[in-house]
Amino acid sequence: MHRILRFSAVLFPLLVSAFVIAADWPHWRGPERSDVVDEHSGWDGEQWNLTLLWEVSVGEGSSSPIVVGEHVYVMGFGGDQEHLACLNRATGEVVWRQSYPAPKYGRQATGDQGIYSGISSTPEYDAETGNIYSFGIDGELACWNSREQGERVWRRNLYDDYQVGQRPDVGGLRGGASRRDYGYTTSPLVQGDVLIVEVGDTVTGSVKGFDKLTGVELWTSELRDEAGHSGGLVPIEVEGIPCVVVLTMRSLAVIRIDGDNAGQTVGQVDWTTDFANTIPTPAVAGNLIVVTTAYNQYAMACFEATPEGLVERWRKDNPSGVCSPVIHEGHIYWSWQEVHCVRLSDGEQHWQGGATGHPGSCIVTSDDRLVALCDQGNLLLVDTVTHSPDAYHELARLQNLFPTDAWPHVVLSDGQLLIKDRLGNVQCYGVGE
Repeated sequence: MHRILRFSAVLFPLLVSAFVIAADWPHWRGPERSDVVDEHSGWDGEQWNLTLLWEVSVGEGSSSPIVVGEHVYVMGFGGDQEHLACLNRATGEVVWRQSYPAPKYGRQATGDQGIYSGISSTPEYDAETGNIYSFGIDGELACWNSREQGERVWRRNLYDDYQVGQRPDVGGLRGGASRRDYGYTTSPLVQGDVLIVEVGDTVTGSVKGFDKLTGVELWTSELRDEAGHSGGLVPIEVEGIPCVVVLTMRSLAVIRIDGDNAGQTVGQVDWTTDFANTIPTPAVAGNLIVVTTAYNQYAMACFEATPEGLVERWRKDNPSGVCSPVIHEGHIYWSWQEVHCVRLSDGEQHWQGGATGHPGSCIVTSDDRLVALCDQGNLLLVDTVTHSPDAYHELARLQNLFPTDAWPHVVLSDGQLLIKDRLGNVQCYGVGE
């Protein structure tokens, strides 16, 4: 089942040329956790050819695929179970699948259940062990051995272990109608021998480190916020100190993860959003952190991380409500309602344009193009400022590839483009075929 898509350059062209074979996509936001990839977009100056290689349905959920070697790993919900499936990257056929009992929504879930369902967190791959770490909507944290047909190594349920309560109402509507709790959404993060997870435990610590081989808790953070609803934690070094950035329901924080200092707060600023919608994952470039949300905290801001805390460098009334910002060559890109480009140094806008709706994710390719997945499967190819410094320039667009919202993140790995919607429909395109 191959479907070749061709459009003329006048009518939203799509074309392909040679692509650069690059790394796997083993983590939330790609190999460097940045949405900047060493992959050619396929644009040759006139067209962008995409070949539909396969399409499958893996069950409900906004969890994004990861790619390791010849396999795609993807999660979904169905039949009162969450599933981790290993697919053949060339054909989409199931190699193995592991399942466990789970609800459609987290046990504390409230609000917006018409626009999401099933597992939201993206699995994490550890190259040292070959283990995959999944984090279910209802707090099921598990380790699976990808080298042994996905055999489960260990599991624990964080709701059960830490008695995490429902996220409180933090404003937006009267009478509690603004309360939102989407369950667990944040991807786990492997750093060395430790699996780091945003638990949202307001008693003993928001962020915890677990032994990646056994699941035993090793440390917990000083920070005691409720968990946010973002896609992942972000590694950062602060003057040589290994840390992670977390956007909780109440604050942006930098937490140490080194030895006996693990869990200590390096810096923290208040960042509370109506409806608990701290959704975009912060972006990191060196010691700079870009954070953004909409609603009452309708802003994008840049902070410098120092051992003494977080220093605000600029703040602009120009946010992303869903799409995580991408930092590349001194610029920030994102897709939310429109595609945007601003300067990293001061937040001043270069351009914006194109209609994208609210769901969205984007990546920057090695030939300085922006691939964005938005709305109900609208796939866009856009020039970065390298090619178009003064105005938004859309090269190609495919419309309505899915029946519903494309919350899951677009993936580009080794010449294949993977897209998915929240009902679990997955499409894989060959780039340059």
